[in-house]
Amino acid sequence: MDLKQVAKDTSKTLISYLTYQAVRIIMAQLSETNPPLAYWLNNFSTKSKIQDGEAYLEELLREKQELALRVMTVRQHLAEEVTDFLPEMVRTGIQQANMEHRRQHLERITQLTVSDPAASPEGQTEPQGESE
Repeated sequence: MDLKQVAKDTSKTLISYLTYQAVRIIMAQLSETNPPLAYWLNNFSTKSKIQDGEAYLEELLREKQELALRVMTVRQHLAEEVTDFLPEMVRTGIQQANMEHRRQHLERITQLTVSDPAASPEGQTEPQGESE
């Protein structure tokens, strides 16, 4: 396992996600202040490769430089605000999610394999210790 490559891939994905979030924030702002530009950005974003933040910004720089610079500024601000919290949030989130998956799996497998030995042939059960 190449941990450096995993870290690089994770970083690239996070950068692209922050680019996407910056675009969403800017679109929301523009929808109030400049609806035609918000509409343009929305159309551009649906046609462009927003999954790859860097490729998206390169295309946006060619089309509308001022919007690309705004996206870069907003994503940098987002990165500065959220990256301090991320390591602990990711660790805690994964631990909690794994615990929940294990709990659900354990419940599922125990429901499939547990049979009631006290069941009578008619499907009725008689509580233990209370026989007449």
